[in-house]
Amino acid sequence: MAEWVLYATEGCHLCEEAQSLIQKTLGMTVTEVDIAENEQLMERYGTRIPVLQRVDTGIEIGWPFDSQAIRRLVE
Repeated sequence: MAEWVLYATEGCHLCEEAQSLIQKTLGMTVTEVDIAENEQLMERYGTRIPVLQRVDTGIEIGWPFDSQAIRRLVE
């Protein structure tokens, strides 16, 4: 099974929605990385979080995404 990362930040209601959607779609929660703790991640993701990344391929989808977009990442 692929490894997943959700780039997010504390207190982000969209990030909470994304994690809930991911859990419903994949049947699991994914590792959440708080971008506020890393300047490079803030520069890369600061204006587009939440971002879901499939680690093995490096493919990312930014919010807004839906169950169908998540399923496409699984394939």
